[in-house]
Amino acid sequence: MEVYSAVKNLTPEQEQIALFWADDPGKTFTPPGHSIAIATQILRGQHASLALAAETYARVGLAVGDAFIGCWHAKYVHNLVRPITYIQSFIDPTWNTPNITDPVITPPFPEYPSGHSTQSGATASVLTALFGDEYRFTDNSHAELGLAARTFNSFDEFADEAAISRLYGGIHYRPAIELGVDQGRCIGEQVNKLAWKK
Repeated sequence: MEVYSAVKNLTPEQEQIALFWADDPGKTFTPPGHSIAIATQILRGQHASLALAAETYARVGLAVGDAFIGCWHAKYVHNLVRPITYIQSFIDPTWNTPNITDPVITPPFPEYPSGHSTQSGATASVLTALFGDEYRFTDNSHAELGLAARTFNSFDEFADEAAISRLYGGIHYRPAIELGVDQGRCIGEQVNKLAWKK
């Protein structure tokens, strides 16, 4: 019922969060591309050296790749039905994220865990290791789509917002979001433990 109620009662801010993080294939550069775009914005703002840029892209790439491997393995172990299927079958046959003007597309694969959450958690872990716990930045990845830039006080804050966007979009239940972020952070920490050249 949480997903059903949340989508029916979205605030304008929650709707913007859902749309900003939708990253639907064919419309944007997808969730992993969004993580790379964030890394690129950070590197440009830092006027980063080639060495720092190479390490940042390597860490983000490994973290996102491993996060999706772990996520997709878990999806097909648990094989949980998506909210739209459950809600239309048992609660409201007409429900399909009606409050969002540009509906977030429900992906055609199992619900648990959330891929957005997993890869965002992994990205946040590696970027935090590189740039610190309280790194303030603005993500303007979707300016060309007319979506307002979003500002964050830390990489964990961005990961948490990207994750909760999936509840607001009607795509995931809360456990898939929260545990997905946890899974991603663990994977990111493993990437950080690799023998990075200093």
